[in-house]
Amino acid sequence: MKFVNWNVNGIRACVNKGFMDYFNQSNADFFCLQETKLQEGQIDLDLDGYHQYWNYAAKKGYSGTAIFTKHKPLNVIYGIGMEEHDQEGRVISLELDTFYLVTVYTPNSKSALERLEYRMRWEDDFRSFLKKLEEHKPVIVCGDLNVAHKEIDIKNAKSNLKSAGFTIEERSKMTALIDAGFVDTFRYFFPDQRDAYTWWSYFGKAREKNVGWRIDYFLASESLIPRFHSASIEPEVMGSDHCPVTFELI
Repeated sequence: MKFVNWNVNGIRACVNKGFMDYFNQSNADFFCLQETKLQEGQIDLDLDGYHQYWNYAAKKGYSGTAIFTKHKPLNVIYGIGMEEHDQEGRVISLELDTFYLVTVYTPNSKSALERLEYRMRWEDDFRSFLKKLEEHKPVIVCGDLNVAHKEIDIKNAKSNLKSAGFTIEERSKMTALIDAGFVDTFRYFFPDQRDAYTWWSYFGKAREKNVGWRIDYFLASESLIPRFHSASIEPEVMGSDHCPVTFELI
């Protein structure tokens, strides 16, 4: 069973940059998106054989998530059930027979960290939401988590210690999520792999030089470890400032 996750940084733009070629080639069971940046009715994707689920932000052209799936879910949950957090289209959860699949676009703390305090509340509330789901079934959560967890996950660690996405506060919340029983699937398979990034700035030829950050993840409940098959990062896939990440279960 194959899962793909991609922050497309605007699905309409990405469609014009080869999105459908990659989507068709990937043949995923579940294909998750962040930063769709549209409202209902602004795109019509012909995805034969897939059910489509979209969560739109109240603010036009901002945030947004989607899941395309070959497997019709038992239930679909939009948001995490808290009004403070559910205005930006950041979370979709599908209940399947043996697990929940959650896609998330974690709020960015912003360049001057003006949203860091809010981000800390979000992290605690989102972790609680995942743990409540896990009381019923194992959980797979994927998305742009907007944090490079450890120094191995970022090219220039020392110069970014106070940058949004690499602050001690944000990294500690990622640690708390993992300590709560969620496995970073890429690091499960590749614990020491360096220069493995999923996002690059558009400035300074960062992608060409591979000056990047690993901020897109698949995390999964520890109980699913016996079913883990593979995980990958696909930096050769263009169309966004992020690249797709994948995960497979047996």
